[in-house]
Amino acid sequence: MEKDFYGELRLGILGGGQLGRMLIQEAVNLNISISILDPDPDAPCKNLCDRFETGQLHDFDTVYRFGKLVDMLTIEIEKVNVDALEKLEEEGVIVYPQARVIRLIQDKGLQKQFFKQNDIPTAPFQLISARENLKDVTFPFPYIQKLRKDGYDGKGVYKIIDETDWTEAFEAPSIVEQWVDFEKEIAVIVARNDDGHVAAFPMVEMEFNPQANLVEFLVSPSTLPFEIQQQAEHLAIKIAEDLQIVGLLAVELFLTKDGRILVNELAPRPHNSGHHTIEGNFTSQFAQHIRAIFNLPMGNTAARSNAVMINLLGAEGYEGLAVYEGLEEALAENGVYVHLYGKKFTKPFRKMGHVTIIHESRDQAIELARKIQRTIKIIA
Repeated sequence: MEKDFYGELRLGILGGGQLGRMLIQEAVNLNISISILDPDPDAPCKNLCDRFETGQLHDFDTVYRFGKLVDMLTIEIEKVNVDALEKLEEEGVIVYPQARVIRLIQDKGLQKQFFKQNDIPTAPFQLISARENLKDVTFPFPYIQKLRKDGYDGKGVYKIIDETDWTEAFEAPSIVEQWVDFEKEIAVIVARNDDGHVAAFPMVEMEFNPQANLVEFLVSPSTLPFEIQQQAEHLAIKIAEDLQIVGLLAVELFLTKDGRILVNELAPRPHNSGHHTIEGNFTSQFAQHIRAIFNLPMGNTAARSNAVMINLLGAEGYEGLAVYEGLEEALAENGVYVHLYGKKFTKPFRKMGHVTIIHESRDQAIELARKIQRTIKIIA
């Protein structure tokens, strides 16, 4: 879209959570008008956008009507009505990422088939339609069952250790993956604009909360061997080009103990594995998504400094109006950047914010991040 559109083009975002909130903060810099659709009347974006509408993202009529009021639609969550997006595309509304990409990524089974068809390395898998099909799985124990649809933030994933776990397994259509003995979980975020220009952010290393299966700790840039980083980035770029996606794509990967890289899952939007880019890179993932969907030049993805990102999760045993302990102590430290998402209520493991720690020393950045993890607690 090569014209002077700022202040004219109306961008709609499906979803009003923290990702939408941070997208708005970048859109404001380009004077882009933002409308938000979200089911929560108190969503984090409510008071930051030009227009806020409460409505269900899975409802065809709601999404269609919302889309007719804007010039371009994007998403901050995949769980949206794709039929409505396809109709809007037919009627001239620009939808980025494209409806066909969202439909594919909504279904982990279709994702896996896409990987196979395009020679993208991933864990061996089988598709099953019901729990009873687990008896036909040929993988040795343990293995992983994932719901094909609606799994997110660690939900919809079940580890099956032996036959006794079958009774608690998911009944809905699923994929079953061979267990991957991995050394590290890594991620690459890549962006592609409508002209086909692609840019990848440096690979990051992640640690997950074992109880919630959420990213808890992220380090950028990686210090793994250059060949590993280059392979991961090239793989992410290949996926973006094979999909012909317009917008941002987060690629989550496993580095196995024998040195292979396997693609785990995709997300066609800003992602938790890229929050550090706000302070840690020359261009943030949110600014890059805006650049990509408006067909602007891709920004410089290089790291400015060592950056460590920690998620602020609701503490176990607390549910209700959020209270933040330790914020003043954390903010007294140099190089500490706190982002609170504006969520009124906390509950165990709910994403309430994140903190990025910047330091010229990687080791000291990690040490300070561990201290901040112990310092900030979200209770009710």
